[in-house]
Amino acid sequence: MIEVLHRWALGPGVLAVCSGDLTASQADAVVNAANPQLAGGGGVDGALHRVAGPELLAAGRAWVEAHGPLGTGRAVITPGFGLAVRFVIHTVGPVWRGGSQDEDALLASAYRESLALAGAHGLESVDLPAVSCGVYGFPVQRATAIALGELAKSLRTGVVKRAAMVIFSPDAAELWADAARSLFGDPAR
Repeated sequence: MIEVLHRWALGPGVLAVCSGDLTASQADAVVNAANPQLAGGGGVDGALHRVAGPELLAAGRAWVEAHGPLGTGRAVITPGFGLAVRFVIHTVGPVWRGGSQDEDALLASAYRESLALAGAHGLESVDLPAVSCGVYGFPVQRATAIALGELAKSLRTGVVKRAAMVIFSPDAAELWADAARSLFGDPAR
């Protein structure tokens, strides 16, 4: 289940901050915080693979076999298979190394490329996780400004109509909502 905590109108688009399980998404696509091999793993990646079924792993392997590992900050799209969404957009976020390895720009690229792929495929709604904030160690407070800034740009320019940050922990989701409030003001009613 996904619960919308707050919404903001940004140009022609809507940004939402939600609490819940990304595997329950009803959007056109979800973004997967993937590893370069698109091989499934822990956290969001593992959860999406479990629900999508083995076809998602096979699609990732086929892509990597044809193109090589997915680079940090890049994104690729596959069908959603057993998920309710039509597509999974896989992106590789940066591993946090103290901030001196271009991590901010790579995280921004991961979100920007994911939303651009959604727009290129005519998708209107995308649900996203906190890319790189788990085992990759990216500081959450720093990530919120980067991620929300990229989502806002894509919404204001009509790349997608709706983007939602879906954060599993209600407490962590409130951190994202607070960051959005500081960037965009009070949420829409």
